[in-house]
Amino acid sequence: MKREQYTNSFSNIERAKIVDKNEQKGCVPNCAKKGEDTMSIRERLSGNEAAATAMKQINPDVVAAFPITPSTEIPQYFSTFVDNGMVDTEFIAVESEHSAMSACIGAEAAGARAMTATSANGLSLMWEMVYIASGMRLPIVMSLVNRAVSGPLNIHNDHSDAMGVRDSGWIMLFSETNQEAYDNLLMAHRIAENEKVQLPLMVCQDGFITSHSIENIELLEDEKVKEFVGEYHPKHYLLNAKEPMAMGPMDLQAFLFEHKYQQAEAMKNAKQVILDVAKDFEKMTGRSYGLFEEYKLEDADIAIVCMNSTAGTTKDVVDALREQGIKAGLLKVRVFRPFPAEEIAKALSHVKAVAVLDKADSLNGAGGALFTDVTSGMQTNNVTVPTASYIYGIGGRDTTSKEIESVFKDLMKDSKKDKIENPYRYLGLRKE
Repeated sequence: MKREQYTNSFSNIERAKIVDKNEQKGCVPNCAKKGEDTMSIRERLSGNEAAATAMKQINPDVVAAFPITPSTEIPQYFSTFVDNGMVDTEFIAVESEHSAMSACIGAEAAGARAMTATSANGLSLMWEMVYIASGMRLPIVMSLVNRAVSGPLNIHNDHSDAMGVRDSGWIMLFSETNQEAYDNLLMAHRIAENEKVQLPLMVCQDGFITSHSIENIELLEDEKVKEFVGEYHPKHYLLNAKEPMAMGPMDLQAFLFEHKYQQAEAMKNAKQVILDVAKDFEKMTGRSYGLFEEYKLEDADIAIVCMNSTAGTTKDVVDALREQGIKAGLLKVRVFRPFPAEEIAKALSHVKAVAVLDKADSLNGAGGALFTDVTSGMQTNNVTVPTASYIYGIGGRDTTSKEIESVFKDLMKDSKKDKIENPYRYLGLRKE
């Protein structure tokens, strides 16, 4: 299939290139502000296609994948890029997700740059190899399209898949929009492959909500991506004939503890590396990313903490409440691992009440994983703010602006108390 035929094949999602007047001069507005001469490309893409496009521009050495809803389109689109000769990646169609991660581990250990994509039960099937990838300090990059993990069987969005591997030693970036999913993937290798880090990284986005929804996004030119991401030259790898070595050996009482400590230190190092890479990315694009986003939080009396696409709905509610004179705010977590506990505690220290929204239930009777991390971070950093846990959106249950508004109304009541009564709550649950 020729390249122009491939482009036309996306007519079903009305893919369209929008030429901005500034592009005709060799730049787009944010580049002009930064003094850059970069030409950006405006596209209308689904989240999955945005992820596949980022992978195409990165042009990794190896992509190994097995299809699973709702991430199937990512390797599907990418395999077309391979077939068209638009990348020279070795695409490995394996028989399971366990094999996909195993192939990525083998490739990365051999000195290749490797990527994959999966969702839900696919990530669960990778579980053993997910830990091995991080334990071997292999900077594999995964696009994780979040979906409920069975059972019962459900193919729609929540964060139970990501929460199931939150302590596996992977860096975890969350993406509110298709643009963020694309941008996070472009930054991923620079972060994971940094010599102070050397850990695998997953970029999360919400299944169907962003993965299959079309948004206007801004792409970078292929050459700019290639320059930004850089080539991969690992110091130690199996195919280096000058340095014979073994990887993944038995690691018993004498050394495993120390090796796990080294992983923990690498995860700590990742925090500053993430910020450094984001700063370079901002210089190139004008798009700024931190460990989290503060939306009208600086003077807020009440605030919601959440991740991924729910932040968009929450921003609309915050705007509406502000018009009513209610000082509402949002803290959107972008970097979940390493968890920026100290920074989040500081950002929330001035508010009178906080609600943490988890799109996965830890089934522990004491709130979700994000809630536990936020409250632990505040406690450790001597920040005392009444905080409530809300479990919401399980199995793709719609979460409306009216429901988000109800959380803020609860917080207005909670802010008048020293301690929140019944802090473990459910949002949008049918109780009859």
